[in-house]
Amino acid sequence: MRKTLLALPLGLLASIYTLVQAQTVALKPVWESDTTLRTPECVLFEPSQNVLYVSCINGSPKPENKSSYIAKVGLDGKVIKLKFTDNLNSTKGMGVLKNKLYVTEMTQVAEIDLATGKILNQYPIDGAKFLNDIAIDPQKGVVYVTDSNDSKVWAITNGKSSLVLEGAPLKGTNGLLFENNQLLIGNGDGSLLSLNPATKQLSTIAKGMGGIDGIVALGNKEYIVTEWAGKIWHVRADGTTELKSDTSAQKISSADIGYNPTTKMLFVPTFFHNTVKAYSLK
Repeated sequence: MRKTLLALPLGLLASIYTLVQAQTVALKPVWESDTTLRTPECVLFEPSQNVLYVSCINGSPKPENKSSYIAKVGLDGKVIKLKFTDNLNSTKGMGVLKNKLYVTEMTQVAEIDLATGKILNQYPIDGAKFLNDIAIDPQKGVVYVTDSNDSKVWAITNGKSSLVLEGAPLKGTNGLLFENNQLLIGNGDGSLLSLNPATKQLSTIAKGMGGIDGIVALGNKEYIVTEWAGKIWHVRADGTTELKSDTSAQKISSADIGYNPTTKMLFVPTFFHNTVKAYSLK
């Protein structure tokens, strides 16, 4: 067997090695938080503070829900401060830009001081129906936002909103990730799209999943994406996908995930199950 492998061209050996490596990604449960995190929708790993921020809808995602909050949680799953920021409206996706935490509410984006938890500004988006996820371009200072009920992507720059993209193939847009000057979009039809914000060129990275909620990058054009209903997928660099976890039968959701690339830890909010679960990636 060894002689056969050595006789293969180096390029083919490299391809086989890459394929084997891609197939070894596995999720290993590490911890689960207590249930004081009510209806957690998004987990954000904040490397400068080495903590997690968890947006808790605290009820149903409706316009009249004004009791949502942001919790501050340690990397061991223990709550540091349950209501770091309170009295928000159906909070969902989050992102950090210049020591400020941005979080979507139903029809606006709140800007929060990372040091104090105080709400500094709230930026309404005209005609918004159900704002969902956030991604940040740190170089240009742009906060990207999806509207799932209107199938649109918005941008907030210097406090002003502008429409980035709408119409087909966008459908039920949710998850967002900004990476290498590309905006990755989790579509409601289960496709993972890539948008060049400058040229508006749109391409498909992968498809065949359910509506995508969370997206995190593993490096080398590989990703972990989630479906709200409870499925976690590994998207390989060649666009193929593999289902890594499915808790949909137990009605345990997997909403908008966070990831610590240094420790390779994945943080999954379970929505109505009222916890955050941590997994190591191996």
